[in-house]
Amino acid sequence: MKYLLVLAVLWIAIWLWRKNRREEMRDAQRERMAKAQQQRPAAPTAVGAPQAMVRCAHCGLHLPASDAIAGPDDAVYCSTAHRQAAVAARG
Repeated sequence: MKYLLVLAVLWIAIWLWRKNRREEMRDAQRERMAKAQQQRPAAPTAVGAPQAMVRCAHCGLHLPASDAIAGPDDAVYCSTAHRQAAVAARG
């Protein structure tokens, strides 16, 4: 009989501990959510229209056409160094 009483007391103690732990975790999660909402920007930034992509004739990097550098023979390059290397290689 005394073992049943000890077992019941242990069971209640574990149950109370776990219940308290769950409440602490919920409170911590609520605090994290509130903090994350405060840090978010008020309005999302506008996304621009899609841009045409071109491939660098020297290294193969894809980049927006507006950032590309035109070279000889209608080729485009990602940087002036690559354009100069291609011109030097051609002669």
